[in-house]
Amino acid sequence: MASSASADLPRPLLQAEVARLDSLRYNEQGLIPAIVQDYLDGTVLMMAWMNRESLQKTLETGRTWFWSRSRQALWPKGETSGHVQWVKQIRYDCDSDALVILVEQVGDAACHTGARSCFFRTLQGDPIPAADTLSQVFAVVKARQADPRPDSYTSSLLAKGENAILKKLGEETAEVVMAAKEGDKTALAREVADLWYHCLVALAHYQVDIRDVYRQLQARRSPQ
Repeated sequence: MASSASADLPRPLLQAEVARLDSLRYNEQGLIPAIVQDYLDGTVLMMAWMNRESLQKTLETGRTWFWSRSRQALWPKGETSGHVQWVKQIRYDCDSDALVILVEQVGDAACHTGARSCFFRTLQGDPIPAADTLSQVFAVVKARQADPRPDSYTSSLLAKGENAILKKLGEETAEVVMAAKEGDKTALAREVADLWYHCLVALAHYQVDIRDVYRQLQARRSPQ
């Protein structure tokens, strides 16, 4: 895939890529559904339609292109908003009739409403941030930091400042070690959860975004 450094400079497709494009099962209108997902935390950002031409342009340029059924035209994501999606990987399902596109979302807003994800409404259940569990908890920590609540442990810990936050990190780390030494799997899972939570509080205090941690982890992944 291309990156922002090679913005819209097309590259020739490999023969294997052309073969895979031709092997996909497009519907009667020549379209295939594409779910777009954040490559760092797995948030489902949007769903749109592609045809062979838009998918080819996506492969050539490294940014997402879709097919507008209402306008009957190709359109690049971020054409007017600037919220471009740089493609990290494209997957297709076992039936070859649906796509998942992993992207780096520029501007952190995929929806035309300004929301991060188009999927912000629910048929049932309480609305929660459309991301992985750590990102959800971090969003709550940030909310308590911006709008402290008198009955919130998170707000009180943040208000106590650096020394209290670092002390808790040390205590929770020691408890993880003790649970591991005791071989208690349930206790170890609980203590690691406590440690991760307090790490998120520390990140918020020092104004480090959790996505920066995800980027560090991505950089350390060994190719398989």
